[in-house]
Amino acid sequence: MASILNIVHDEGLRAVMSSMVKELGHESVCTSTLWEGIKQVSEKAFDIVLLDVRMPDGNGLEALPRIHAAPSSPEIIIVTGSGDPDGAELAIKNGAWDYVKSQSSTHEIALTLKRALQYREDKLSRKVPIFPRNGNFKGIIGSSPKIQACLDMVERAASSEANVLINGETGSGKELIAWAIYHNSKRADKSFVVVDCAALPGTLVESILFGHEKGAYTGADRAEDGLIKQADQGVLFLDEVGDLSRVTQKAFLRVLEGHSFRTVGGKKEIISDFRVVAATNRNLEEMVESKNFREDLLFRLRELMIEVPPLREHPEDIKEIADYHLEEICHKYEIKRKNFSPEFFDYLNKYLWPGNVRELINALKSAIAAGGSEPIIYPKHLPVYLRVKLARLAFTKAEMSEKPVIQEPIKSDVKIKKFPRLHELRETAVSELERTYLKDLVSLTEGNLNEAVRISGMSRSRFYYLLKKHNILS
Repeated sequence: MASILNIVHDEGLRAVMSSMVKELGHESVCTSTLWEGIKQVSEKAFDIVLLDVRMPDGNGLEALPRIHAAPSSPEIIIVTGSGDPDGAELAIKNGAWDYVKSQSSTHEIALTLKRALQYREDKLSRKVPIFPRNGNFKGIIGSSPKIQACLDMVERAASSEANVLINGETGSGKELIAWAIYHNSKRADKSFVVVDCAALPGTLVESILFGHEKGAYTGADRAEDGLIKQADQGVLFLDEVGDLSRVTQKAFLRVLEGHSFRTVGGKKEIISDFRVVAATNRNLEEMVESKNFREDLLFRLRELMIEVPPLREHPEDIKEIADYHLEEICHKYEIKRKNFSPEFFDYLNKYLWPGNVRELINALKSAIAAGGSEPIIYPKHLPVYLRVKLARLAFTKAEMSEKPVIQEPIKSDVKIKKFPRLHELRETAVSELERTYLKDLVSLTEGNLNEAVRISGMSRSRFYYLLKKHNILS
């Protein structure tokens, strides 16, 4: 007999779900609030959680990571009366088993429940994972549900041979995730070869990837192996794979399909047994729709997908991340261990970190340098651009709080149709933060782009791409 938790606000739906569970011969526990549901799952082991989206005390989708992080790590089935494509996408990306409408027949919902239970039984009956949570996850810091869910996916990826696509914003730690997959896999004693897709020179792409024979072109005075051959038996990491040209995408697709290729000037097919891990900060599905990325290549790369959350979505990890990297930085530069003032973390938590963990690390380096021999790091040691941003934000919030809030009723369906989707609003906000960050950084360094690249922590190609994207210095 399995134990099922129903976190459903609507009394009628809650009764139907509970009755269905009992008829299937399982234990049913019901709550009408999200808070009580989270409390229940943290105190008792459950196999399945039937979760409503619209709860009186919050959005069920936002609670997915916390429920997954519960000791019993139950499977979650979203049951909602309002079908929403964006909500369904968010649910699946956050690890929900399925997303079903409450208007579906009880037979359909029961079938989904049975399949989820069958999967769970099979999962629990298997032996302990090859790589339990004591694996090599160096540099991936955080105890939040979002980071723990991400590490769960890393463990699954490490124990398989599937190609992995890592998606996340610049600076969120995609390369660390790739290294963790590699270090915890059976290929850990072989090569980890990085391909910087954004920096591949158009005229030498084939030579770099496939290698060349002696005399294949002017200057080829000796034969050389390409990156794909170097990755034989190991992992080929395609960093910023969304920046590959269409021509190179086609070449990669052929190699992925047969794991064979020819060197430039060569006549024989060469076999290379490599595993692909790719990373991108771009929406490849949108690129497929705009004909900028091959759909068949996306399918090949995305056998497993890992979403790395931006730092603003797990701010509870900021202190742990800062403590870890403070220790690392002081050790690296042979500096006596410094401490943070109490208000230092107030500043860190108020900032949105558009550059994510990478920007946080660079801010810490700057603060340590600015602090000199002082044993304690204060907010005044943080980079000027960051303090300016927070000061401006404080004044903006003060002005807004002084203005009366006037809520006008929506007069027609036209306004509803014009209201933006959440992902559109998020992308606009991130883009604006990127632009402001780059302008402030260029201003701070007085146009010294080498210094700006160093402070940002980005690769040179990525930095110049963003400058061009936001029309800065053009």
